[in-house]
Amino acid sequence: QAIQHTLVYTVLFVPGTMLVGLFLAVAMNRKIRFIAFYRTVAFATMAVSTISEAIVFIWLFDPSYGVVNYFFSLIGVPQQQFLNSPSEALYVIVIMTIWGWTGFSVVIYLAALQGVPQQLIEAASIDGAGPWQAFRRVTLPLLSPASLFLAVWLTINALQLFDEVYLATQGGPLNATTVLVYYLYIQAFQQFNFGYASAIA
Repeated sequence: QAIQHTLVYTVLFVPGTMLVGLFLAVAMNRKIRFIAFYRTVAFATMAVSTISEAIVFIWLFDPSYGVVNYFFSLIGVPQQQFLNSPSEALYVIVIMTIWGWTGFSVVIYLAALQGVPQQLIEAASIDGAGPWQAFRRVTLPLLSPASLFLAVWLTINALQLFDEVYLATQGGPLNATTVLVYYLYIQAFQQFNFGYASAIA
């Protein structure tokens, strides 16, 4: 069950973080006013501690007084249990960690975008390619090394997920967010099954 939760989390977290990071990096790869400020704000998610991140998201997704449920009530969506629901808790953890890792993804993609030769984009536009076609046929393939690096790095971090689960849900409700490393922690340091925990590790 812990392996299944870890795999589901990884499959959602890795592409989600890469897509959000790519979107923001493309939006910030232009000359507009206060762009340095926007880039700093995007990277600031990496400077926030995991404890602060967990506290903020527990507050946002609290079933009784959370901000998300408040906005849901404004548009007529029924109130959700979020971290108290076995079917929703893991997805809240995914959202929390995507937010936390977006800054890293933005920095990597922004650096890669600034390395794309403008002559290639201009040549594509001269050949009749629109902005979307130029991005899909020219820019995106040139970003593949950055994408590969991010995919590997984020997968490693996804398989090592522990802090957010420990702080936000303690593996609950009903073990719905018990991922592999948290399960290892329970076996080793709560139930003292060190042999089994070592095998998991």
